[in-house]
Amino acid sequence: MAIEHPALPYALDALAPHISRETLELHHGKHHAGYVRKLNAAIEGTPHAGKDLETLIAEGVAFNAAAQTWNHGFYWNSMRPGGGGAPSGRIAAAIDASFGSFASFREAFSGVAAGHFASGWAWLARDAAGQLEVVETHDAGTLAGNDALTPLLVCDVWEHAYYVDYRNARGAYLEAWWNLVNWDFANANLG
Repeated sequence: MAIEHPALPYALDALAPHISRETLELHHGKHHAGYVRKLNAAIEGTPHAGKDLETLIAEGVAFNAAAQTWNHGFYWNSMRPGGGGAPSGRIAAAIDASFGSFASFREAFSGVAAGHFASGWAWLARDAAGQLEVVETHDAGTLAGNDALTPLLVCDVWEHAYYVDYRNARGAYLEAWWNLVNWDFANANLG
């Protein structure tokens, strides 16, 4: 069984005006789909064919393609039309307990995402003790299968996430991303 390229959880134009249809067509339809194709080509006809994505990542099989496939799927779900605003529910309480306030968390997260050198990801994660932290991973680095950190949300800071809409202005993209954050997804991941 091949790894499938997941459909977006919303229409291509649903994140506008913050993220355009054109960006989603390129980012999801070209970049994400490309990682899925590369991964399937790497595992076809091998003992790894038929394994799930998390197993492939854990085994280091075609790691870049596998991790990017997983990260992008997580990223699409970290956003939603009509998202953003202040968190509610358990994630709001966990953010307050770990960062002191939503404003402090947002500042810390935006700082990591904006300051990340080159390509990668900014994550909100929960550690084994239940504390939340902001972490970054480089290139295809992922929190999938991480025993120490449970991913709750992610922001893609590769240029392909924002170059159509924001050119090289990562900060403007991050401001827009905050209008899309899917707090329901974060609450579900918090468990």
